[in-house]
Amino acid sequence: MSSSRNTNNKASLLKWLPWVLLLLVLAAFIWLFTSMKSTSEATWEPPRTPPAEQQAAEPVSDTPAPISSYHNAVARASQSVVNIYTTQTMTEHPYMDDPVLRRFFEYHGGPSQEQGNTNLGSGVIVSEDGYIVTNAHVIEKADEITVAFNDGRKSRAKLIGTDPDSDLAVIRVDMTGLTPLGFREEPIKVGDIALAIGNPFGVGQTVTQGIISATGRTGLGVNKFEDFIQTDAAINPGNSGGALVDARGELVGINTAIYSRSGGSMGIGFAIPTALVEQVMNALIKDGKVSRGWLGIEIQSQLRDPTQLETSTGVEVLNVIDKGPAAKSGLRVGDIILTIDGVEMTDANTLIQYVARKPPNTELNAQILRRGKNAQVKILLEERPVQEPVERPVIIEDETMNGLGQPNMQDGGQETPMMSEAERDRMREELLKLFDQDGVAQ
Repeated sequence: MSSSRNTNNKASLLKWLPWVLLLLVLAAFIWLFTSMKSTSEATWEPPRTPPAEQQAAEPVSDTPAPISSYHNAVARASQSVVNIYTTQTMTEHPYMDDPVLRRFFEYHGGPSQEQGNTNLGSGVIVSEDGYIVTNAHVIEKADEITVAFNDGRKSRAKLIGTDPDSDLAVIRVDMTGLTPLGFREEPIKVGDIALAIGNPFGVGQTVTQGIISATGRTGLGVNKFEDFIQTDAAINPGNSGGALVDARGELVGINTAIYSRSGGSMGIGFAIPTALVEQVMNALIKDGKVSRGWLGIEIQSQLRDPTQLETSTGVEVLNVIDKGPAAKSGLRVGDIILTIDGVEMTDANTLIQYVARKPPNTELNAQILRRGKNAQVKILLEERPVQEPVERPVIIEDETMNGLGQPNMQDGGQETPMMSEAERDRMREELLKLFDQDGVAQ
């Protein structure tokens, strides 16, 4: 039985074997034909750089893809930018102290004993419950502050606090559900797109576009603590306190000043960066004031000759205030401060900015140069004493325009035009003649 079964299995295998071999031959033939046809129909392609080499050859950039429109960014940011109108009551017109001019005003309906002076500016909503950041010079000496929102609503605002040293202020409206403007987290870079949003000349909310021209601008004489972003986006009177945003509509700075020969934009505008805005804003909201570190010294940058190849760095101590933090630490006149906490002090502005951003009671490790030898000094900061506020210019006028090199103090409002003494005397003589002719002067 077993022998016959094996014989039947072999017979069945031999019966199917030819067909299996035939199928294998047909499959091989079809594969060969298809391969030859694909090779003959293939088109020529130029050499390609491998992906790994291509990535290494291309410059590394985190810049986003080009944007054809900034509508979404503007729509997002503009609802958080407000127009600010302030009213200041003047108790007496500056010319009312002259008896002749006073009589002229009385007979011809001139300015009354009290009159309102309205200024304008811009602001940025920073919280849902009504906090708004603007420039200190926008609301300076204001008796009444009115905020106009992008959707047409208006509200009175109260002052929370001002910081004239940085030219920042915080006001608040009694409203909820507002849309705050998000702060950009990454540092802004030169060449990035910049959009300025504000209320120039009172024409209404306006958007202008440019780039970031520079960062870390100091020594302009605008504020006591300067670390400006420079942009060529058009900024004009009335833009003060408005938003400087990036291409995504995130806040990068508060517009505060322009350099101009005519009073209008010339492509050089300055904004306070969000790092400083956030520090001042939080301090004003929490404490109503800004506490800054203080060294108690008078300093100057090392003299630099641009024609010399050798560069000198560091800040020279010109005076040490008695019983101040520096005096207690042993710092002396003539010492040159090279670094603080490992940060190089390239000039006086760098040192001022670094110390001002530290809170009181912070210990600093300073590396100094004393009589040609390096030394380490530890200084415990104290709170900066309150100093008299100084008016902040929003227009830095060119020397060729006024011949004096003095900043033009303007905040976009209507200022009372002042006459010179000669013009005032001439007007008095003309008015006296007019009064005599009309029989007014008795």
